[in-house]
Amino acid sequence: MSSPKQVRASHILIKHKGSRRKVSWKDPEGRIITNTTKDSAVSHLKALRDDVISGNANFEDIASRYSDCSSAKRGGDLGPFGRGQMQKPFEEAAFALKVGEISDIVDTDSGVHIIKRTG
Repeated sequence: MSSPKQVRASHILIKHKGSRRKVSWKDPEGRIITNTTKDSAVSHLKALRDDVISGNANFEDIASRYSDCSSAKRGGDLGPFGRGQMQKPFEEAAFALKVGEISDIVDTDSGVHIIKRTG
């Protein structure tokens, strides 16, 4: 089976003090991000992922509330993208998922993510 040229995905990004840009729409001055360790970002994201996987929460609602990416206002939707458009670990995880599947924690220069493949 050949790999698709494009996938569509949504994600939830949690930034931490190791992230390349330490500001976000919900923390414009970066006060929270610069005080967040990578470990605490990962454990927060794991808890959010558990809520989604167990059916206690909706991925899009969680994304719009907690994601540090500006895609939060679209429920985390990044739209379709091809290879070479995202950071490598993110791209590899997104392309490896089946539609509807949610990734484990994915670590990039931007922070830690969970990715949901939507198309």
